[in-house]
Amino acid sequence: QVQLVESGGGLVQPGGSLRLSCAASGSTFRINDMGWYRQAPGKQRELVASITSRGDTNYEDSVKGRFTISRDNAKKTVYLQMNTLKPEDTAVYYCNVEVIEGLRVGFRWGRGSQVTVSS
Repeated sequence: QVQLVESGGGLVQPGGSLRLSCAASGSTFRINDMGWYRQAPGKQRELVASITSRGDTNYEDSVKGRFTISRDNAKKTVYLQMNTLKPEDTAVYYCNVEVIEGLRVGFRWGRGSQVTVSS
């Protein structure tokens, strides 16, 4: 079974940077689209950024120009570089990966990484 392991969250001051990583491991599988979502207290989970298997990217408007999503297909890992962080970026960040195992296609979620932006 495919598992996702996230790392890189933490506490940072406004204007600072963090880099999130999400590595997939498990039995034989392929990865299609990868993405990062976030959920702030009292709010719905929202898509922050996504990247296709071809490398095409998409960003939520509020993070454009500040966040960069990338992937390393050999390592089956997706990254989210977050720069110029703002207090409103505070949330739990979840990676989401479309996994292909044989003829089955499904989505897997990471456990979540807390990102807190505060002075």
